[in-house]
Amino acid sequence: MIVVWDRLNTHISKTMKALVAEREWLTVVLLPGYAPELNPVEALWAHIKRSLANLATRTLTELETLLRRRLKALQYRHGVLGGFLAGTDLDLDRPDRP
Repeated sequence: MIVVWDRLNTHISKTMKALVAEREWLTVVLLPGYAPELNPVEALWAHIKRSLANLATRTLTELETLLRRRLKALQYRHGVLGGFLAGTDLDLDRPDRP
């Protein structure tokens, strides 16, 4: 499994480094200090926000339900998710461990 992380202090802590090191199946790719254009989740959020544009819900619960449905639907659209990764130009063939 490959996880792409920003450099949030909890992601680069000694504790997290130890947890990652104990799991050979886990590979972590760390992004540069400030680079939202390299973070695939930024593209995901932009996609979700566009899908919710000009939409009004009556309650926060309705908004949460809609958001959950949109995210759930995306998990089955591998091409779209792959596009979020491809848009970053990250080289995931040679990831660095924290």
